[in-house]
Amino acid sequence: MKRIAILGSTGSIGQSTLDIVERYPQRFAVASLAAGRNLDTAWQQCIRWKPRVVSLATEELASELQRRLRADGHNETEVAWGSAGTVRVATLEEVDFVVSAIVGVAGLEATYAAVQAGKTIGLANKEAMVAAGEILTAAAREKGVALLPIDSEHNAVHQCMRAGERREVRQIWLTASGGPFRTLPLAEFDKITIEQALQHPTWVMGRRITIDSATMLNKGLEIIEACRLFDLPPSAVKVTVHPQSTVHSLVEYVDGSLLAQISVTDMRLPILYALSYPERVESELRFDVAKLADLHFEQPDFQRFPCLRLAYEAAEKGGAHAIALNAADEVAVDAFLQRAIPFTGIPATIEEVLETTSETHPATIQEVLALDCQTRERAREILAGRSAFRPS
Repeated sequence: MKRIAILGSTGSIGQSTLDIVERYPQRFAVASLAAGRNLDTAWQQCIRWKPRVVSLATEELASELQRRLRADGHNETEVAWGSAGTVRVATLEEVDFVVSAIVGVAGLEATYAAVQAGKTIGLANKEAMVAAGEILTAAAREKGVALLPIDSEHNAVHQCMRAGERREVRQIWLTASGGPFRTLPLAEFDKITIEQALQHPTWVMGRRITIDSATMLNKGLEIIEACRLFDLPPSAVKVTVHPQSTVHSLVEYVDGSLLAQISVTDMRLPILYALSYPERVESELRFDVAKLADLHFEQPDFQRFPCLRLAYEAAEKGGAHAIALNAADEVAVDAFLQRAIPFTGIPATIEEVLETTSETHPATIQEVLALDCQTRERAREILAGRSAFRPS
């Protein structure tokens, strides 16, 4: 029986993980949950799963959850809050496996603490590896901890790499759907609306990751994550646009063999794979082979998607540049969603931030978080300057 902590239990990955636990009660159990700000869902999860510890974002939310639980006679759950509460959830002694699924760098401290505590990590949060992958992977090696990717592309690579030794891998290929603007004329990019950008052709995701898929910055973050997870240089991590999203990734070996991982587009499959590793567990998630009749692959257009170019540049430099790429994008995407900048303003903001980023490599999580804050402030200053010069 694996006892699981879920960081981000009320999000899509968290709820999919709980669905897997529901389906395999003889294999998995919930030990602790970090639920963020979604009080009502957190309360429902506590009633259903009776975790030993649950954490919410603020003291006020935690107090209200505790009041509700006590009123219903549920006294077995400890209620914590804030970053310390998330760390408590991740490092609880009885936890065997931590699903890291909090969006952004908010879950970074807890993920690092879990590694230090010797917990196996299921990584669904690429931002943690982008911002602090150098630190996390070094700590994982030191502690003998497995970092198992849940993100579909990296999970696919992990599966394909089981066919050979690391030294036998020539390069890997991350597939990208190309998003909603794969064929849109470049001249129309300045007119892209929020509503258009949120219409992803394949996946149903949160707002930020959907916009990142439209700019292909999401694939850029995956490039950096792949470099760190699989110890590969950026030149060995390729991207191919595959609109059908049927092949999730490919691994090319030195003898010329190319292995692809194909499955349904359902995040429960990579979650189940990570939770069960090194076993494979039978599931109902079957793929219709008839869908292989029409597969297309094409080179990404770096002019159409400059965020992909910026990501490769940040991957080469690492350190502060990877942190700045993620932080500047988050600020820029928020500005776009607030209708403060056009769609093309997202890569423009990121590039301007990267141009002023120093080539430093933080040694601690605290340094990573400090650089993240500094970058966000710099991005906001850039956006404020543009606003000041925009004609009314």
